[in-house]
Amino acid sequence: MTRHPSERLSLGIELGSTRIKAVLIDGQAQTLATGSHAWENRLEAGYWTYDLQDAWRGIQDCIAQVATQVQAATGHPLTTLDAIGVSAMMHGYLAFAADGTQLVPFRTWRNNTTAQSAAALSDALSFNVPQRFSVAHLYQAMLDDEAHLPRLAFLTTLAGYIHWQLSGKKVLGAGDASGMFPLDAAGRAYDPARLAQFDALAAAAGYPVSLRALLPTPLPAGSAAGRLTDHGAQLLDPTGTLRSGALMAPPEGDAGTGMVATNSVRPGTGNVSVGTSAFSMIVLNRPLHTVQPDIDCVTTPAGAPVAMVHANNCTSDLNAWFGLFGELAEALGAPQAADALYGRLLSLTAAADADAGGLVNYANLSGENITAVAAGRPSAVRTPDAHFTLANFIQSQLFAAFAPLKIGSDRLVQAEGIRATRLVAQGGLFRTPKIAQQVLADALATPITVMQNAGEGGPWGAAVLAAFALDSHGFDNLGDYLDRVIFAGASGTTLAPTAAGTAGFDRYIAQYQRGLPAIRLAGADLPLHAAWS
Repeated sequence: MTRHPSERLSLGIELGSTRIKAVLIDGQAQTLATGSHAWENRLEAGYWTYDLQDAWRGIQDCIAQVATQVQAATGHPLTTLDAIGVSAMMHGYLAFAADGTQLVPFRTWRNNTTAQSAAALSDALSFNVPQRFSVAHLYQAMLDDEAHLPRLAFLTTLAGYIHWQLSGKKVLGAGDASGMFPLDAAGRAYDPARLAQFDALAAAAGYPVSLRALLPTPLPAGSAAGRLTDHGAQLLDPTGTLRSGALMAPPEGDAGTGMVATNSVRPGTGNVSVGTSAFSMIVLNRPLHTVQPDIDCVTTPAGAPVAMVHANNCTSDLNAWFGLFGELAEALGAPQAADALYGRLLSLTAAADADAGGLVNYANLSGENITAVAAGRPSAVRTPDAHFTLANFIQSQLFAAFAPLKIGSDRLVQAEGIRATRLVAQGGLFRTPKIAQQVLADALATPITVMQNAGEGGPWGAAVLAAFALDSHGFDNLGDYLDRVIFAGASGTTLAPTAAGTAGFDRYIAQYQRGLPAIRLAGADLPLHAAWS
């Protein structure tokens, strides 16, 4: 018997930079169960990477947690799902042979190893191709004459890979696909003229290929993207309890699920996602007038054009310092839970100077395109006469987390005159109410809204896309579905920028930018830890 729509179960899985998460929702998008698993990237042979077996172990751990919660709440095992949506870190390079063999370790969005190819492609395609775009990794491999290329048969993203293994389908959501290669004006297929231009470049490099044959098929949100196979069900749940058959939504990048989770898919809306990286997404009413090196042209999950400002670095350095303070608290006999520790440290900024008192932090765990920092060397700098207090140190950490995003966003305003009237923010940093939200509002000089689901938006957004795949026939577009079903009656908190806060952040950024030449030299001259051992 068919269940009522309100009883349908949709599962969202998201593989983020530091956590893999799963969220199970009902037909009203209410969260029924969650799972979480920590994982970390590694720097191996010059590339930031993850082991795909670690991805499956993390996913299985999350599904087991969800199943345990369902059993406890209902008294019944989790045997069936109606729909599944997969999301993951956008971009990067996952290359496979015709028999499915992985050819090289996963090269993530974090790698700044494709400067030559990104510049050449941006020029040839008249389109900003960032270093993290999949096509930049592919063309760089061609320029470097990498040994795996003769066997290359399929190229995808992390979300596309997981979806492929679960469903057997080599497809990708429009938003994630737009981070592999530019889409056409309708946002439904790869741009045919640019595909031909790339094929000509590849042939000239000695690799005659059809790029289209290597890429997954783009699909807009709401499309049926296959069903969970028996093999896929076994991958999710090795106990064999979960059955196959769930409808699969088009797999999306974390930027796409962030837009869904913040109801920011209509032209004129925008959102900010904060985590290991930070990015803002503004849905456009018109294309950009010119090619902007720091502005990425991607799409919503439905294929609408988006101006994206992406910073490789955000909270990693802040997390490292807060972890150190956690060790100190434990050593003093006063251990703190993570959320309590963050709340206490962030609250100290109430006593900080508006410009962090002469302290400047550079949160570059990896390279940063926006500031032309090729290699990451996190650095805390202060003038001899700085007001060196704990409050100002925490303030400088918060400012540093948002600094590259601020610089990139200012360039979008200056070059294109595009500024959102309001941005909806999500990310774990906002679990502590208002503090980071106010700093972000002051940094971007834009009101910032935080919804109730701000801390867990990504996997929840993936689950919502799965639910939309079930119900899309009843709605004209994704925006209508979000407005009428998901966010009807939703509440949030909006903070406007303050004049003093914006002026203080601007003074900080001026100092930050003056110090960037030294940070670039540190990346070039200061060896990695591996070189010291």
